[in-house]
Amino acid sequence: MKKRKLGLLEVSALGAGCMSISANYGPSAPISQGIATLRTAFEKGVTFFDTAEVYGPYRNEELVGQALAPMRNQVAIASKFGFELENPAGGLNSRPERIRKVVDESLKRLQTDRIELLYQHRVDPNVPIEDVAGTVKDLIRQGKVLHFGLSEASATTIRRAHAVQAVSAVQSEYSFMERSVETNGVLAACEELGIGFVPWGPLGMGYLTGTLTSQTTFDASTDLRFEFDRFQPGALTANRPIIALLQAFGAKRNASPAQVALAWLLARKPFIVPIPGTRNPDHLVENLAAARLQLTAGDMKELDAAFAQLKVVGGRMNAMQMAIVG
Repeated sequence: MKKRKLGLLEVSALGAGCMSISANYGPSAPISQGIATLRTAFEKGVTFFDTAEVYGPYRNEELVGQALAPMRNQVAIASKFGFELENPAGGLNSRPERIRKVVDESLKRLQTDRIELLYQHRVDPNVPIEDVAGTVKDLIRQGKVLHFGLSEASATTIRRAHAVQAVSAVQSEYSFMERSVETNGVLAACEELGIGFVPWGPLGMGYLTGTLTSQTTFDASTDLRFEFDRFQPGALTANRPIIALLQAFGAKRNASPAQVALAWLLARKPFIVPIPGTRNPDHLVENLAAARLQLTAGDMKELDAAFAQLKVVGGRMNAMQMAIVG
């Protein structure tokens, strides 16, 4: 697989989002299945694996550490801090002492001595971003962290953090159907500052695979999408024209909707590295094949012109989730 740069960090053009193996999109998969999935991804060229302490919590980092131990020096691991997990009340916590504690504990779960890319998972309004960046800068000096990232941060926050410690990557939801980073200044700031961009949810949290219908149900106890507007029956039906568009285009290229959606992101900017997630070996192979689907400027114009005629129904997350987006 071809490589791309997130700042100075070189990774595979497609990474692996590891979260859904352990949490948030249904019940946790057996650990043996998770290990097999991640090792197969590596065998097929993936060198960038994304996790976080909050996924599980903790279980996903443990899975990633165990799965990647045999090839640790050939891959880059991204993890995150920012949530208060010990306090039952939850909430955000990016105080410097908390960041240092999270990193030390994550290193143990990941069975490693460094984290290639450490993100602030969500911006903590109670801690100046300069203090956060300075703390990560110290961790980089110590060798525990190699690169600094931000997740769901505003363009203003990105610039403030970058002035203290170079930001290598910004992670936000971005897909063929969710394009807010194109209009809120985030993607433009990344391009201007030489920061890589990592779309989470590059397949619309599974919607752009074309496999979800109005009959699909989501378990309130294990699946975050249960309360998201776009995953209510009405929205699942109303957004089907987006799937039809991807299917029609893909039929001309012998490609699935998921492959077209991922190829669209790869063609958008050379500093974009999507991280589709799956626990299914067949879906993994399908997703990674998108790296070979080269879209031309004409293809992009055709897809975007057709999408402009459609309306996306439903917000991307619920009110609680959106309240902590930068």
